[in-house]
Amino acid sequence: MASSAAAAGLLHLVDTHAHLDEEAFDGDRAEVVARAETAGIVRIITIGTTADTSQSAVDIASQFPSVFAAVGIQPNYVAQAKAGDWEAIVTLASAEKVVAIGETGLDRYWDYAPFDLQVDYFQRHIALSQRLDKPFVVHCREAEAETVAQLQEASRRGPLRGVMHSFTGGLETARACLDLGLYISLAGMVTFKKSQALRDLIGQLPLDRVLVETDSPYLAPQPVRGKRNEPLNVRMTANMVAELAGISQDEFARQTTANAGRLFGLGLDSPAS
Repeated sequence: MASSAAAAGLLHLVDTHAHLDEEAFDGDRAEVVARAETAGIVRIITIGTTADTSQSAVDIASQFPSVFAAVGIQPNYVAQAKAGDWEAIVTLASAEKVVAIGETGLDRYWDYAPFDLQVDYFQRHIALSQRLDKPFVVHCREAEAETVAQLQEASRRGPLRGVMHSFTGGLETARACLDLGLYISLAGMVTFKKSQALRDLIGQLPLDRVLVETDSPYLAPQPVRGKRNEPLNVRMTANMVAELAGISQDEFARQTTANAGRLFGLGLDSPAS
């Protein structure tokens, strides 16, 4: 499908964060992937949030050449983790087509899990990332200072490779994460009119550390807001961010695709066909 996209003049993009295992995709998952490929989305990373969904992410990645997986236990689910779940993540982390660890992180908005348990699992994920030299994916909601503090602590063990997923934080947080070696990923919220503070931040981010994502089936960008999101819609977000950054859509697509390939080792010199 990537070849047909190239023939149509569509520049390649990568959706660095989707949840293709979600029930919302059960009826047409293959068609969703095919639509994305036809639209020039050459890679999709489907993200686990529990041991079970991480296994599903690995299984889905095995079915589609353009799909890769991340495995982990999201902070809102750590209190539900059963005996053996973390060990399952450790095993899955070395599976074929697993390119990242997570999503992990901290969440004070929902507060479904004790905060000290969230911290424990966050550090476990980062340590696994460091041991395997695979990037980690950070979920952060109303816990910016705490997340930065935990990242700084982890950096004392060794270099960090990771991404702040669906970033909505402030400039201070962005700079702290960039200083630690992380990337910043932008999702559909940047297209919302209410997100002016986030929009104002775009011009201050180094373009070689920016990624785009859908977080589908959630966070559909403004033109399709309220509908089920899917990976092909990452182009809407990319086009908006390019405009805010003051560069062409072509340049932005090339840069963010190169960024994703570099961080996740996606083999983008030979896009999936």
